[in-house]
Order: sequence, then structure tokens, then C-alpha cells
Amino acid sequence: MDYALEVKDLVKRYGRRTVLDRLSLAVPEFSSVGLVGPNGAGKTTFMMTVVGFVQPTSGDINLLGNGPFSAEVHSGRISILPQDSELPLEGKPQELLEQYGILQGLSARDARLSAAELLKAVNLSDRADSQIRTLSHGMRKRVMVAQCFVGFPELVLLDEPLSGLDPLEVSRMRAFIQSRRGRQTIVISSHNLHDIEILCTHVVMIDRGRVTRFEEMERLTEVGDRLVYKLTAVPGDLEVLKDAVPGLTLKWYPNDNSLVCVFSDSGMAPEKINAALLPILLEQTGVLSISQGSSLEAAYLKEPV
Repeated sequence: MDYALEVKDLVKRYGRRTVLDRLSLAVPEFSSVGLVGPNGAGKTTFMMTVVGFVQPTSGDINLLGNGPFSAEVHSGRISILPQDSELPLEGKPQELLEQYGILQGLSARDARLSAAELLKAVNLSDRADSQIRTLSHGMRKRVMVAQCFVGFPELVLLDEPLSGLDPLEVSRMRAFIQSRRGRQTIVISSHNLHDIEILCTHVVMIDRGRVTRFEEMERLTEVGDRLVYKLTAVPGDLEVLKDAVPGLTLKWYPNDNSLVCVFSDSGMAPEKINAALLPILLEQTGVLSISQGSSLEAAYLKEPV
């Protein structure tokens, strides 16, 4: 297997505080990898160290098979969206993306075309010539995400790319990032586990500067003894649902509006359980989707349901 990013025994210390503690990870080429973990786990430091913004205390970094970051070797091949990045307030989206494209090695013509295409993809064509200072926080975030894809870099690192966006733009930006899956290697750090579950092929769990788990998303969420209902709101009465299928265990996850139903003790087939629960759920709330398997949130929290 080819890897777009490999780190081994990566350490970063600030005085006596260890932020990265012999972290090792290999990111498969063309995968979409989600980094999840508590605040202070080291996710942002990991990203900043990988691209050379922060110098590691020790350890090995191999980017695209060419060693640690080097401007001469990796220029135009890697991009990053830092969590707290800003744009020049007097700049304009079209001209900024064109400038970034030229810095990535594109010709002036290709940079202009790439900038226009990306602004259309993030729904900002109508603000292409507006000053950044006139854009909302969400609009600025979309420009910064678009900037990461100028010139089609091989490795893209995104730190909280969907934070601050309204629900409609979150949906559009998810679709945009999903359109790059399998064509570029993408690493995403986010506290929104629902976004990670939708966008990523792999999950890396980080805690106290170390990788605690690295799994393919399908394997992590393939538990077959449960149904997951994505709902529009909190279900009205879980007891009514439990009574409908004796032996069913239910858990509500408010972060992504998921109702997880484990049926291993009921001895019933998923189709029969769904036939019993769906009419009740439709009376109590709205149902967006139904799937068989676990949720990333349940797996992350290591709860049986």
C-alpha cells in the first residue's frame, strides 16, 4: 500500500508539556482520514508539525514519499487550512485564489480558471470581487476551504473546515469535499463526528498526543445488530418504541440526531423491527435516513449503544 503521509514516533514538547507523544500514523494514498479526539489531544499540533509550521522535538515525517516538508520538493503538492486562519481583509476571493494558484505553480490563465471553478463550487461566484471584510464568517471559511484545493494538491489537511457554516452551506461543503474523495488524500480534524462519518473513509482517534485507534470507517461502524435512525428532532417517547419491540435497547445521540436501536436480544430481523418502529417515529418526529450499523459517536464513546 502507498501512503501519502507517514509519521513515526513524532514528539512535540513545549517546555515540560508533551503535546505529541511518540505519535505514529500512516495515511493511505487517496483516503479521507478523520482526526477525532478531545480538546488538547494534539490534533492541530499534528497538522501544523506535518506541514512544517511547527518543528518537532523528534520523530520522522514522510510526506508523499519525499521526507519531511521541503518548499522545493512539496510546493504545490500540499495544502492546509489552519483552524484559526484569516484572510487579507482588503483582498477579494477571485484575486486571492488566483494568487494562491500562481504560488502553487499554475499559469496565470489556469489560476484564473481554477479560482472561478472553486468559487462556484463553494457557492461564492456572486461575491468573487467583494472585499473579504464585507464577507460573513461563513463566507470567509468557504473561501479558505476553496483555497486549499487550488491547483489540485495531492495532500489536503483541513482543521475544522465546516465550523461556522449554516446548515445549508454545511451540506454543500460536505458535497464539495466528498467530490474530491478518491482523487486527493484529505485529512480532516473535527469535533463534529457526524461530519467525519459522512466525509471520511478512515478514522484516527487521538488522545494525549498518541493514536489510540485507527480504523476504516466501514469496519468501525459495521456492527450488524443495530439500526440507526437519523431524525429531525428528539423522539417523543422512547418507552413507546421499546414496548413496540420487547428486548430492544435504545440510545439517543443529540449531537447528530441519531437514535441507535440494538436488537441482539430481541431475536427479530431488522426488517420486522423497522416495520414496528417506523410508524411510531413518523408520528413523533421526522425520519431523514435509516441504516444498519453503529454510529461513529457510539464507537468513539465506546458505549454498547
